[in-house]
Amino acid sequence: MKQATLHQLKVFEAVARHNSFTRAAEELFLTQPTVSMQVKQLTRAVGVPLFDQVGKRLYLTQAGEELVKTCRAIFENLDQFEMTIADLQGLKQGRLRVSVITTAKYFIPRLLGPFCRRYPGIDVSLQVTNHEYILGRLNDNADDLYVMSQLPDLDITYEAILDNPLVVIAPADHPLVNETNIPMERLAEEPFIMREPGSGTRKAVQELFDARDIELKVQLDLGSNEAIKQAIAGGLGISVLSRHTLALEGICNQLTILDVEEFPIERYWYAVYPNGKQLSVVARTFLDYLLTEGKDFAQKTALRRTLPQTQSNGTPLPSAANSGDQEHPVDHPPAS
Repeated sequence: MKQATLHQLKVFEAVARHNSFTRAAEELFLTQPTVSMQVKQLTRAVGVPLFDQVGKRLYLTQAGEELVKTCRAIFENLDQFEMTIADLQGLKQGRLRVSVITTAKYFIPRLLGPFCRRYPGIDVSLQVTNHEYILGRLNDNADDLYVMSQLPDLDITYEAILDNPLVVIAPADHPLVNETNIPMERLAEEPFIMREPGSGTRKAVQELFDARDIELKVQLDLGSNEAIKQAIAGGLGISVLSRHTLALEGICNQLTILDVEEFPIERYWYAVYPNGKQLSVVARTFLDYLLTEGKDFAQKTALRRTLPQTQSNGTPLPSAANSGDQEHPVDHPPAS
């Protein structure tokens, strides 16, 4: 094992991550024969096989699985060392790997922009994915930080970074648009559109209505917030979504938030990382940013271009978004 080189370990980790010599070669800008040769030399240095090949598929052996963990620990320590040296020199440089749940795409990129301008020496990798995949990355310790709204049953450290209120959304011409404190039982009369089973939003909604023994008429299960908003605008039903999902969508002038008792459902966005993980200088800088300036930024911008207020006849009032005067949009305070 003493003959193994850092380059061979990087090549091996890439092959293990992709389960493919070809894809690893593409990532590393190497030829496939070069990748094969590096893995062969590393296998000889270790003394036992690192991969089993069954048909055209690669599988890690037990030794290979252990070596992957060792490689990632080595690379993380090297990254940490480089960032520490940069920090000692008064610089903020290095890599930041962030994975976020799909619905966080409505605000995390807007937070990353000012952060990257402030620290131009930081290279950011952002993965936007579903709940199941992000749990896999969390288990593999593949990233520095994870942003999600549903905390997993894992050994983690987490901090709440932003309110994530869930509100009832309906078409702008819905009969309930001017009603206040609408009873939850009234929603049972409406066709409901839900996120797919397993989503954090659906779980929170189901728990609230189950506690009141109210059965919803679920007409559609859809796998994305965009599809749900289009379905609502098309008159297929009402739904519950994070208010953050309404921040930037042009379709929002066709939607409205209903005033329903027990709503908004108070939830939070969390920054998560494995318990015991030593955050890099860059990751800690970004987490501190989320907890201070990032939170303020999101609260000021997340609700701009929200749903228009309506007149007594249900038609939208003129708004900055509709009139073309978008220089000074009204900031609506976040739901309490």
